[in-house]
Amino acid sequence: MSDLRDALAAHGITLPSVGVELPAFAARPQLPLVALGNCNVDTARRLAAVLRTAWRGEAQP
Repeated sequence: MSDLRDALAAHGITLPSVGVELPAFAARPQLPLVALGNCNVDTARRLAAVLRTAWRGEAQP
């Protein structure tokens, strides 16, 4: 979670509701999940823009 928070913060994006999905720890085997939660439209657009830029960067030889 902290890696995700740091990476998002490096791009000026904050998802305040990022957390651990606690019920996932009750599963056997344990399958911890990161809950990304809700975000406003501006944050979703900024996140999409960062992902598009990263995708284009990887697609180039």
